[in-house]
Formats: sequence, C-alpha cells, structure tokens
Amino acid sequence: MTRRSTLSIAGTLLSAMSLHAQTAAPTRTPDARRTVRAARAVTGIRLDGSLDDAAWSRATPASDFVQAEPLSGQPSSERTEVRVLFDDQYLYIGARLHDAHMSQVVVNDIRKDFIEEDQDDFEVLLDTFGDRRNGYVFSTNIKGARHDRQVALEGRELNRSWDAVWDVHTQQQADGWTLEMRIPFKALRFDRSSDATWGINFSRRLRRVNEISFWSPVPRAFSLNRVSLAGTLDGLETGSAGRDLRVKPYISENAVRALGTRTAPSPTMRNSINVGGDLKAAVTSGLTLDVTVNPDFGQVEADEQQVNLTQFSQFFPEKRDFFLENSGVFYVGDAARRSAANIPTPDEDNLLFFSRRIGLTAGGMPIPVLGGIRLTGKLSESTRIGIMSVQDRAVGTDPASNASVVRFRQNLGRVGNDVGFFMMQNVHTSGASYTNRVIGIDKNIRPFGILDWNSYLATTSTTGKSGDAYAVRSTVNWEGVFFHIKTGAMELGPGFQNDLGFYRRVGVRKYLMDTGIRPRSAWLRAHGIRELHPHIGWNYMENLSGQLVAKTLHSGQSFFFNNGAVFEYSVNPTSNRLVAPFRPNAKMAQPIPAGLYNWTEQWLLLTTDQSRMFGAESKYTYGGLYDGTQQTMGLSVRYRPSYRFRASVGVQHTQAALNTPNLRFTNSLTTVKTSYSFTTNMFIDALSQYDAVSRQFNANVRFNLIHHPLSDLFIVYNDQRILTPDAPVAGRGIIVKFTQMMSF
Repeated sequence: MTRRSTLSIAGTLLSAMSLHAQTAAPTRTPDARRTVRAARAVTGIRLDGSLDDAAWSRATPASDFVQAEPLSGQPSSERTEVRVLFDDQYLYIGARLHDAHMSQVVVNDIRKDFIEEDQDDFEVLLDTFGDRRNGYVFSTNIKGARHDRQVALEGRELNRSWDAVWDVHTQQQADGWTLEMRIPFKALRFDRSSDATWGINFSRRLRRVNEISFWSPVPRAFSLNRVSLAGTLDGLETGSAGRDLRVKPYISENAVRALGTRTAPSPTMRNSINVGGDLKAAVTSGLTLDVTVNPDFGQVEADEQQVNLTQFSQFFPEKRDFFLENSGVFYVGDAARRSAANIPTPDEDNLLFFSRRIGLTAGGMPIPVLGGIRLTGKLSESTRIGIMSVQDRAVGTDPASNASVVRFRQNLGRVGNDVGFFMMQNVHTSGASYTNRVIGIDKNIRPFGILDWNSYLATTSTTGKSGDAYAVRSTVNWEGVFFHIKTGAMELGPGFQNDLGFYRRVGVRKYLMDTGIRPRSAWLRAHGIRELHPHIGWNYMENLSGQLVAKTLHSGQSFFFNNGAVFEYSVNPTSNRLVAPFRPNAKMAQPIPAGLYNWTEQWLLLTTDQSRMFGAESKYTYGGLYDGTQQTMGLSVRYRPSYRFRASVGVQHTQAALNTPNLRFTNSLTTVKTSYSFTTNMFIDALSQYDAVSRQFNANVRFNLIHHPLSDLFIVYNDQRILTPDAPVAGRGIIVKFTQMMSF
C-alpha cells in the first residue's frame, strides 16, 4: 500500500469520526447486541413533542442508525437520536430526527394505522418478554399520526387491529423534527420479574430517497418485525404495572330497507336498536381474555369486488375487529416472505383457519352472533395458547352453530423453532345433530437465520361423511438478500372438509417453487434502478391419480426503482381443468364446457411512486384465456393533494373471445374511493362500485369520530341499486353506533 493511499484512508476515517464525535459508540451486550439504557423520569414529562423537559437530559441517546435500504450496512444519511425514560405508569420514547431538507419531508396520512411505507415515519419495536420472537410496534409521522400492531413469531403473525391507549406529540424545527411517545405499562403484557430484559429496536424512513434505517441493524430482506435482530433495553423498572381491564359497551341504531322491485317493493325502513359490548382483561402478565356480547359489525368497511375469470369464489380478507385482534395466534402456514411489512400471504389453496366462515354466509351476508370468548397469550416463557369460541343464532332454516378454535405452540430452543397443535370445530346447536372437526399439528424449524422449514398435518371428521380426510403441507424457504428460493408440496384428501377454512379443491396434490435473484449495483442506482428481480414461480396441481388439474409457470422480470416505483413483465403458461361447465360472464348464453384448457398470457405491471400527489397502479394482461383470447386491464389512479384528502378511481375491464362456444363477452367493474381526515381522530370514507354486467351499484359511506381513546362514534350509510330499465327499488341502510371504552 502506498503512502498516499494510507493517508487517504486515514483522512476518511478521521472525517467519519468527526461526524459522530458527539456520541460514543453504542454499548453492546455479551451476545453483541446493541444496548440502550432507560432512565427514570424523576421530574415530570410534559407531552408536547419538544424534548425540553429536564428528565430527557438524564437519558443516554441511542443513535448511529444503519441503512437497510438502499445501501445496506451504511450509516443513515440523516442523524437520529432516541432516548428512553420511564416512571411507575408509563414508558416514554423521545426522538430527535435531524433533517437537512425539511421542505422535502413526505407526509401523506394522519389517520389511525396509517400506511407507513408511503411517508417519512419513526417506529419503535418493544419485545416485552425478551423472547426474541414477539413484540409490539408503535409508529408515528411528523403530524403525530398513530399506528400500532402486534408482531408474533417474527412476522409470521401480524395483528394490525391491535389497539392500545397511548399518546404521541411531535414538533417541527428548521433542521428536523422531534417526538415524544407515552405508552402505559398497563397496555402491554410483560414479565414482571426484576431481572426481566426487554428487546427494543427503532426504525426511521426517509421517503424522499426511499431510505430505511435501523438502530439495531436489520438486513434488507427483513423488516422491523424481525424481533430476533432487536437490541436490548437495559435499566427498566416496571414495578407492578401491566394489569389492564377494559369494558367497552356500545349502542347502535339501524334503519334498513332491503333491495326490492317495482312489482314487489321492499317495505319501508325497518328500525332496530342493538346493545352489546366487549370486555378485555389481563388474566396474567401474559394472558389476555376477550369477551364480546351481541357484537355489531355494521361499521366495518365494505368489500371491494374483483372481476373473477375463474370457477372459484373470491377470497375477501377479514375486517371485523373481534376476529382480527390476536388472529395471528390461530394462523397455521408459511413463514413471512420478503415484503414491505413481511406479511404472510394467505394460502388460498388451503387456509386452515378463515374467520369469515363465522358469522357470515357464503355470500357475505351477516349472521347474528350471540357472543364470543377468546383467551390468548403466553402460559410461560416458551408456551403460547389461543382459545376462541363464538356462538351465532339460527337464521331462517339455518340452525344455530358454535365455532371453536384451540391453538397451542411450544418454542423449541433457538428463535424460529416451534411445534404446535390446533383443533377447530363447527357444531350445530339447534336442529339436526352435526359436527365438523379439524385436528392437526404443525412445526416451524429455522436451522439458521435465513432458512425456514414449515409443515403441518391435519385430519378432519364430519357427520355423515367418510373418505380420506386429511391435509398435509411442507415448505422450505431460503430468504437471502441476493438469492431466494421456496419449494414445497401439499396434499388434500378427497374427504377433507373444513367448515372454518378457505380452500378450493380436495383430492389434489400440489407442488410449488418460487425462486429469483435480486442484483444491485452502483451503475443501476445511478440510472434510477435500485434492484432487478428476475424470478420464476411454478405451481403444479394434480389429482391423486396423477391427472393434471391446474398448472402455472410465472417467468417475470421486475424493476424496483429508486423512488419506490415497480415495473414487471412476465409470461405465464397456464392450465386449468373445469370439472363442470362454467360461465365467466353471468350473461353468457352458453357456459364453457368442462375439460382441460391450456393457454399462455402475458402481464405488464406498473406501480408508480406512491408517495407522490398522483399515483397509479396498473396490470395489463393479454394473450390466451381458456380456448380463446383476452385483453384485461386493471387500472387505479389516485389523487392525494394533501395528507387530509385522497381519491382514487379504479377500472377492471376484460374483453374476451372464446372458441368453444363461439362467443365474446365483456366484464367491467368500476370503483371510486375517497377519504378525508379532519384530524388524527376524525375521518370520513366513501366507497362506490358499479358492475356493468349486473348493472348493480353499491355505495358505502363511513364517518368515524374517535371521541375518547378507543371510543368511537360511527355513522354509516349504505346504498344498493340495480340500474336497469325496470329500476328495482333501491336498498338503503343507515347505522349510528356509539362506543365508550372504560379502563380500570
């Protein structure tokens, strides 16, 4: 090495040292984890976001954030300092987020549980049991919006509906912004032993350059939900806090007129008043009891319909709070894949527990629920349980039924290893005797950090049904930063029946594989491309005699741009066997005959930078469809002039020409969504959809005022009508619901 190069390296090191001279190197535990020490707040904290209270000066800051995106392992481009305080009742998080370009800070939403990926934000992960598997996440942006969620098994289970009573205030300065969070201990579950150690991590997003950085470094293949990579919170004293009892009664008035016709109009508005409530209690430091009596879900947002060209029913996600909260405890399936939030993708070939089967008909119509009970959490440091039972009422000729789920999981040594047991049953509690029961085991093994092996085995028994009633699945997933691959197999016996699950076929065997690479380079980045992603996805399904049932081969090339935009081109050979004639358009004169069909379609996908005022998402599909051709366009255009208002218009349009029978058809669906946030506690949302085939128009308008923490006023208007010449009478409904949470 020459003297000149030596001097150059020395100069670089001295410059780096001078940039961080004001903060000592982060302390570390014996296992090399970063450590931040919590200090007791001996003087009061005025929660205004300014960090000027004397107590903050006693806390040593956590700093030196490290990028995961775009330059993994490099220091964050803007400095962040985080301090932690506590008193007998609260945990306080204070952060100073320096920013040399304050005019470019991106803020796009102030509503509860805002979308973190679309804007600048700051996030805190708390691993309150120190088990390196589970935790809570609290997030905010420069306007003080709140987002909270539960994380279980490092993102295999996410519960975005979890809510806590906590406060945050922010202030903006010329060179950055500051925040103060106040989190009550009684809102959390944790080990109260004096030597208990919490895990902790902090994350910051700079949306203008699409940068994500962490205090305790996390590779870009993962997210903050990777709890095993968190640092350590030292010096915390929680005392006797941690108990929580909440009672949340509600009263609602519903005025509804069903859809009618000119010859048989529906009656006038029918009015009803419903009263019920929820209870939440901390049974132990790790177990939470939830009880609901006569729940009312009228305020839940409507489903967004999709154009469906397959012979199967569509998958719609759960949106009802009671079933969402702690729902991850009952999840059985794959490890979380690489994504913005590491959210597991629902396995629509066999989702073993699908809560929409409870309290809803197959067509999505509500069934009155009498009540439900749920017990979830930790029995010990290594054992988690979930027990849920829901009773609904008889409706017409449909009998009353009880749906119950039991889930048990035992950790095995190192993080990522566990074995579980699950049992589900649906029992008719009126009318003729009937029981459907599912019993199974599952295991998740992580030999080392980026390799996961996930498997389950389930058997079913159903009154009046026989045959091989089982389901088995095993997948192996390697989630590297550059190379990823997932492969596995699944089989469902011909007698398999699960009243509380979602699946499309039985008597089938499926093989799957998904692999790709993610190259990056300075040259690509200089030309606007952060990452390339050539990838292949293969799914092959056959019946148990070896006959082909369905097949897809997805070969794609994705381009991830520096600003967050994504473009993909793919070629997709497809096979699908129809076991019965099928109409992809309800007004087709003749159905497509049963048989095996093979075709190839091509996709063009584009998602623009979603942090901008104008944004778009589009998918153009062209090529084959069954024995003919198709052109399908899905386009959604969004306008967001401020963090208060957003509007979007979406169109899904298919033109197809089939040879057998010789016909053409067009499917078209238009969706319009608008929302306005008056404050961080008051919002209004509107969703309208028009199906050109059925000439049906639906509208849903929801007003939500959070008048006290976790207490709401909802006003909901629903409208449904058929726009045909005979003009059936419109169906309409108005719901007013008031809830009041009382904490003890």
